[in-house]
Amino acid sequence: MNTEYFVELDDVSDDRMHVRFTTRGRDITHYAVLLIVERDGERHTVRLYDGAHGINEMHRYTRTQGKQSAKTFHGGTLGEGMRAAIEQIKRTYQSMIEAWQAR
Repeated sequence: MNTEYFVELDDVSDDRMHVRFTTRGRDITHYAVLLIVERDGERHTVRLYDGAHGINEMHRYTRTQGKQSAKTFHGGTLGEGMRAAIEQIKRTYQSMIEAWQAR
């Protein structure tokens, strides 16, 4: 089963979290959690967490160099990693955006 949804992160900006995942039974088999901002009429990815290779990875993005190499960010199941990614974005999205803007 495929599921997809967006979460508005605050009432002022167009900063949002995009979550999509696939399940088989109760297990997450694939996921992607993105932090997306809109600046000057364009949408940009700031951070990506995914399980594309069967492990929980995180990619930072920069304004000048785009997508950076993956780093493992969680040692648990894909479901645990997805939930950790969602919470991390909710808690620290502002600092993630500031780091993206600086690079």
